[in-house]
Amino acid sequence: MNYQANKQGFYGEFGGAYIPEILYGCVHELQQTYLQIIESKEFQTEYHELLRDYVGRPSPLYHAKRLSERYGAKIYLKREDLNHTGAHKINNTIGQILLAQKMGKTRIIAETGAGQHGVATATVCALMNLPCVVYMGKLDVERQQPNVKKMEMLGATVVPVTSGNMTLKDATNEAIRDWCSHPSDTFYIIGSTVGPHPYPDMVARLQSVISAEIKEQLQEKEGRSYPDHLMACVGGGSNAAGTVYHYLDDERVKITLAEAAGKGIDSGESAATIHLGTEGIIHGSRTLLMQTPDGQIVEPYSISAGLDYPGIGPLHAHLARSGRAQILAVSDDEAIRAAFELTQLEGIIPALESAHALGALPHMKFKTSDVVVLTVSGRGDKDMDTYLKYFKR
Repeated sequence: MNYQANKQGFYGEFGGAYIPEILYGCVHELQQTYLQIIESKEFQTEYHELLRDYVGRPSPLYHAKRLSERYGAKIYLKREDLNHTGAHKINNTIGQILLAQKMGKTRIIAETGAGQHGVATATVCALMNLPCVVYMGKLDVERQQPNVKKMEMLGATVVPVTSGNMTLKDATNEAIRDWCSHPSDTFYIIGSTVGPHPYPDMVARLQSVISAEIKEQLQEKEGRSYPDHLMACVGGGSNAAGTVYHYLDDERVKITLAEAAGKGIDSGESAATIHLGTEGIIHGSRTLLMQTPDGQIVEPYSISAGLDYPGIGPLHAHLARSGRAQILAVSDDEAIRAAFELTQLEGIIPALESAHALGALPHMKFKTSDVVVLTVSGRGDKDMDTYLKYFKR
């Protein structure tokens, strides 16, 4: 089975580009040029120099000895939290802003949930001297204040969105409205493997540096280039896509993705899109999404601002539907417990998003010989206010 996007941007029955007519020109232009540009020697040289000298790659692959003892396997953590700006998001924004420059775009917009993509976009806009507008749900603005202040300090305009439940979905809606109003000069840097083709494929390709490094690092540490298990959290799905990209066709590798169950799959307050979703179209892509029988979006909920999205990237919908990936739903409480466990066992405070991947560990069945790679997609600085509400000495 093919797990990559075809020329029309479909992963099986998921994907494509369902867009308003006003955006057809700029999306079509992007479809026609993105591969030609990002596969060019000039782009690759500039991109990898920035990843090395600016982002700080390669990110370490760390053998978490005490966590390994706890779960009875050899667990490695892919430390995306050690990147500049504190998450994997910078891998993608560096690539997309280089693409925007080469396409002659002069204005950048973005959406953000937890704020990590917003910070990464504001960062590269400061680096490249381009104006930046970031749309962010009002609820997320309130619960992610450190990241809001970082974006503003970097020179971005942060626009609080008050429609819907004032989170990531609504921020994306507003960014698309802006794009419709400024199609000729504006480049929309989407932060995840969502949106119309070519965004899911483009973001996955830019994030695939994660799995490329895992292959090299495992070869060095284990004498083989593949793990038995790959684990990552999944909301829109960019860190997960980057983690699995070079292993999609390697059936020796079991893929486990953790989505946000919120207060429980059946609680009515959840973001477990793959468990609860049905086929539909959201933000320009056919995928699985939480919706009513007549097609209205069901508002998602998660303690994590980066995972409360009602849809899922079409790649991950395909991986779930085809059975290539196991999808586990991890609750708020499980994620909080896992975050404190990693902090106390390994001295690493993870982002709440990554804590969901860690929260899947108790649901796994490992052999003691298993090599497990789990991506810590971001650091927990931005989530300290939430963690402190649960912290007991």
